[in-house]
Amino acid sequence: MENKYEEFVSLINSSNNIVFFGGAGVSTESGIPDFRSVDGLYNQKYDYPPETILSHSFYRTRPSDFFKFYRDKMIYKDALPGITHKALARLEELGRLKGVITQNIDGLHQLAGSKCVIELHGSVLRNYCEKCHTFYTVDEIIASEDIPRCSCGGIIKPDVVLYEESLKTSDIETAVSLIRNADVLIVGGTSLGVYPAAGLIDYYSGDKLILINKSVTPYDNRANLLIHDSLGNVFSKLSL
Repeated sequence: MENKYEEFVSLINSSNNIVFFGGAGVSTESGIPDFRSVDGLYNQKYDYPPETILSHSFYRTRPSDFFKFYRDKMIYKDALPGITHKALARLEELGRLKGVITQNIDGLHQLAGSKCVIELHGSVLRNYCEKCHTFYTVDEIIASEDIPRCSCGGIIKPDVVLYEESLKTSDIETAVSLIRNADVLIVGGTSLGVYPAAGLIDYYSGDKLILINKSVTPYDNRANLLIHDSLGNVFSKLSL
């Protein structure tokens, strides 16, 4: 394993065109649970599976239940950036990282200082009235009761991509451009089982694909450097 750490450090130190594509594993070390691990949301008990609750149709038909779950399990106001968030922000500051593409909705990359962040699945920090499009903060969602409503009467919807909803075309186009032009592509903390996000990796044609994940993914055999470890442990090897 030590040789893999050294190779990782060498690849990062020798590139000025790095792109990072990450998932829930980036933020689990900040205390935010993922969906599919042993302690993840899919293995907790609710009246409905989390994937059902976080779907567009459930949001429409049972908004009260949706927001109860959403406030309880999707918002982590006290979470702080971890080692990986901070390392990525520092690499960007040094001009070596060109962008972060994330499936997370917690805003921790920006809190760590990252500027170019493509939030494929949106952010809990942004909320909009579906009727008049007035902006609301996450604090206002937390403080609201039952179904949050705007002064105009419209429902305030979190700016997150629910199951059954499409990713924003502009985000996909930007992510594809970053990946296509990357020298080094780091993929970390994601099971690579959620599409179309996972399919974005297919646009990388380079020979420096670094895949870091605790468990096996469908893309393991395509990685030029495969590390089965936590992101924090790997990124802590960098001297930035």
